Amino acid sequence: MSQPHDSNDLAKILAGYASPLRNNWLSDPAPQRGLGGLSVLAAQQPPQRGLGALSVLAAQQAPAASPSLGLLGGVPLASIMGTNALRSTPAEDPKWIYLIARFEAFLSNLKLTTNQRADGEKKFAGVVACLNTAYYGHKSTTANAFYIGSWAKDTHVRPPRDVDLYFVLPYEVYARFEGYAASVNKQSALLQEVKAKLAATYGATEIRGDGPVVLAGFWSYDLEIVPAFKLQEDRAYWVCDTKNGGSYMTTKPLHEVDHIAYADTQTAGNARNLIRMLKAWQANCSVPIRSFYLELLAIEFLNQSTWKSESLFYYDWICRDFFAWLIGKAGSFVMAPGTHDILWLGDGWKSKAESAHGRAVKACEHELKNRMTEAGDEWQKLFGADIPRNV
Repeated sequence: MSQPHDSNDLAKILAGYASPLRNNWLSDPAPQRGLGGLSVLAAQQPPQRGLGALSVLAAQQAPAASPSLGLLGGVPLASIMGTNALRSTPAEDPKWIYLIARFEAFLSNLKLTTNQRADGEKKFAGVVACLNTAYYGHKSTTANAFYIGSWAKDTHVRPPRDVDLYFVLPYEVYARFEGYAASVNKQSALLQEVKAKLAATYGATEIRGDGPVVLAGFWSYDLEIVPAFKLQEDRAYWVCDTKNGGSYMTTKPLHEVDHIAYADTQTAGNARNLIRMLKAWQANCSVPIRSFYLELLAIEFLNQSTWKSESLFYYDWICRDFFAWLIGKAGSFVMAPGTHDILWLGDGWKSKAESAHGRAVKACEHELKNRMTEAGDEWQKLFGADIPRNV
């Protein structure tokens, strides 16, 4: 009786059948979406996620109770192993046989652990309860607050970074500070008051006001608390700007969340995955560009990419082509969702993008020829140890 295959074995089996079709992309200037010729098999079937027409082949088999193969598109293990077409010998030696397993492991390594997620949620709850006690007279751990940033967008990576949140203050607080003398920086005074409320509970924690946020520095996480006032405009909030004597600026953080959620549905989950990988590049290579800008750039790139809805089997090309595209964005801008503010990118990061593209080109060449370790070396120069050298 044959032994069951592990996920790496199955990745190599699938690569064996998909690589001849992916070869067509190397020479065909106008290729078809999905896994090339396999799409013919699915022409009269509903669209499938993951490995495209391979899931149609599996769908013709009897349902199986065995678990699906992680990020390989949800194709049941028993269905794949029971498909005669997948057991036949490929016409040529497969290429890219380590690609799926490598990027599957990479993305898994970037996800927060259960303990890291629970720690961030606990600190969020504690800060919110403290501020609700101070401003609303109750100890709710959720009312009048919401996540923003990577925790709201589900793009956080490990090691843990900041936990960002908005805390919505009562209108009475706004009116009280508006009563201050014109010479007083009202926004700075407000941040100092919120800082003092937190310090009364978290005395041993470093707490400081910085720009529009109050930063609470814990051992495992920094919490960035943004005091805000809700406006009547659709999900718009005023936050403090302490520069030039102080003022309020309009923000729409939930529009940013919607922007990423929509992009992720339009790219079969690739938007969030690319953003997480770019954050790993940013940290590993000390790239001087904001994470928020990388999010917007990733979405803009995928919107025009041939590979935007492809599976992990195309992630080497997605990375390579992103960096080539990014170089051309130096000195240009992106636009913030909701407020439509123009955000200038500068070009201080351009040399990092050029270096990243060169590394990605080399890694792609090694992946094509199944040079597992050599490809892993190049990817690690880009992304660090979270992407495995050997799989």
